[in-house]
Amino acid sequence: MTAPPADPDVRVPMFSAAEYGQRLAAVRERMARQGLSALVVTDPANIFYLSGYDAWSFYTPQMLFVPAQGEMLLFLREMDAQGAFRTSWLPEDQIIGYPEQYVHQPHVHPFDWVAVALRRRGLVAPAATGCIGLEMDAHFFAPKAYRALVNALPEWTLVDSFELVNWVRAVKSEAEIQYMRTAARVTTAAMRAAIDAIEPGAAQHLVASRIAAAQAEGDGEAWGDFPAIVPMLPTGRSADTPHLTWSDRVLGEGDAVVVELAGAHRRYHVPLARTVMLGTPPSELLLLEEAVAAGLQAVLDVTAAGVPVREMSRAWNLTLAQYGLEKPSRLGYSIGIGYPPDWGERTVSIRSEDENVLAENMTFHLICGMWMTGYGYEVSESIRVTGTGVETFTSFPRQLVRK
Repeated sequence: MTAPPADPDVRVPMFSAAEYGQRLAAVRERMARQGLSALVVTDPANIFYLSGYDAWSFYTPQMLFVPAQGEMLLFLREMDAQGAFRTSWLPEDQIIGYPEQYVHQPHVHPFDWVAVALRRRGLVAPAATGCIGLEMDAHFFAPKAYRALVNALPEWTLVDSFELVNWVRAVKSEAEIQYMRTAARVTTAAMRAAIDAIEPGAAQHLVASRIAAAQAEGDGEAWGDFPAIVPMLPTGRSADTPHLTWSDRVLGEGDAVVVELAGAHRRYHVPLARTVMLGTPPSELLLLEEAVAAGLQAVLDVTAAGVPVREMSRAWNLTLAQYGLEKPSRLGYSIGIGYPPDWGERTVSIRSEDENVLAENMTFHLICGMWMTGYGYEVSESIRVTGTGVETFTSFPRQLVRK
């Protein structure tokens, strides 16, 4: 990692030039295997991974153009391009802004302008030279953007890149792991704030405010970046459903509150979930507590580099079966860099049909959520795969939190 600058407004890349070079080389190697002569990157996490560019500008179209050879070009809104050099390692002549009149217009799209800019630079090769990869499943690549490229660049053969950059990101560098360890300190502070705030008479929105404050404040020099997902607080009977946020509902005696959140530092995320019980837990919740603890431990025991991903799922499913339980949804997914609306990498999913093999420095969110009928229970861990086992990023007890 790079030391912070003496002047906070002076651009200092998060990673060394050598690491950025290795990332680009790995992307281009994969491009060659997939027969791509260029790659259009629109996922803000992938743009950040390759260029270092980081700002809340992804709600308007932006693109990192990665040719098989030559310089990458970052296209984004003109007002954002003026400041992109403050976070990206790219030289200013590789950061190009499109005019404001293309923003949020019904009959034109910024990629219409970008296509002309690429053509003027001689970067629109005929289809015979190869295919152009697009991130067809990226959250911020809209159908209108695709139509603009199809219509403006008929020479191109546009194909799905199948999360090409995401797969390169799946194995972290040592510098990335250090950022995630720092993010874990933010996670720990945020979960402690959540547990302290959850009590009878507290309103959900006030609990969420305490969490959000801790997510920003962090822990000393481990300051908090904005998380890709807001705190989630399924409560009481609604805890049988994941991904619920908050309202003005007042917590009461007998409520079980599921807390799922993440600490983030310099865009690297470490999610964590725990369940807080206000009062005496019912027997069905105690059963889930025991089963989940045993299942999660079984998964951690089997995890190591070289192990097929499906073995993690197998260990979990076999343990749950001993308690007469099953979990239809996946057990976890790859994590690292995160931008709204998700902190997952959309690559490895921990389930029985996944054919990937674990490698050292892969990182996952193991989400042991059990959503029943009228109640639920959730415990999760963020982990790093090692050569001989697993590192957990946080150290919270894996049991029901009783208050």
